[in-house]
Amino acid sequence: MDISKYALFADVADTGNFTKSGKRMGYTQPGVSHILKAMESEFGFPLFVRTKQDVVPTHNAEAILPLVRQLLAVNEQLEQTVSSLNGLTKGHLTIASFASIGRSWLPTVIHTYQQKFPGIEIELLEGGTNDIVHWVENSRADFGLLSKWNVDSLEWIPLYEDPLMAILPKDMDMHGKKAFPITEMANQPFVISAEGVDYDIHQVLKETGIEPDIRFSSRDDHVVISMVANNLGISMLPNLVIGNARAQIQALPLEPNFSRELGIGIRSYAGLSPAAQQFIAAIQEHINTF
Repeated sequence: MDISKYALFADVADTGNFTKSGKRMGYTQPGVSHILKAMESEFGFPLFVRTKQDVVPTHNAEAILPLVRQLLAVNEQLEQTVSSLNGLTKGHLTIASFASIGRSWLPTVIHTYQQKFPGIEIELLEGGTNDIVHWVENSRADFGLLSKWNVDSLEWIPLYEDPLMAILPKDMDMHGKKAFPITEMANQPFVISAEGVDYDIHQVLKETGIEPDIRFSSRDDHVVISMVANNLGISMLPNLVIGNARAQIQALPLEPNFSRELGIGIRSYAGLSPAAQQFIAAIQEHINTF
């Protein structure tokens, strides 16, 4: 079976551009067109339609795309299993992750991993909860690094409890308080992360019955921090997200304490490639040093 044509089909679906996919995979644009036209003749229906900006999969192509990704994942698993018998010398790994995890944990883990397995190519996809679950479910990513809310469709490996923090303007007088009572968020101007990106904050507000005065929402946590820093409201964010932004705002623990459970979402651990299994082991080893 010529697996390369399926890989090209999936890549064009991701990039929406024949030229970009051709450069990534070593084909000329006419070569890409020729391969996809041959696939269309084989399947009996068009695969892509052109828009003003790019190309998009047809409805029939969307229907077969998850199966194509599964085929590519199984082929990668086969190649890596063979490679692992020879010392895991080559392979490809796609990791979907929260940006906060990408900034904090992954650089160290990837550095350690690539010292041991320099032949493994790693691709990172950054997104929110909905994005990551979709990528893992549809075999676009080998596994996802995210929080536990709304991942019931995936197997779960817990890693770390990340405290949720009150995010306050730098000049807000806390009268020496070392923690922020969550009840004081009621009726305050509030800046919130979009729900599809981060379910944890919405869930805490729902559980506690707190109804802040939501003025703004954003998919970007750094935009949330910037709005708070400019006195547009207060917010609540996970500690890992804040990073070195503490120079701009105050970050206080909540009272009572709340946290989000970070972990790894996978379709099936048994179905993971050897490279993915080794990377998960590297993450777990890194977390154990905290």
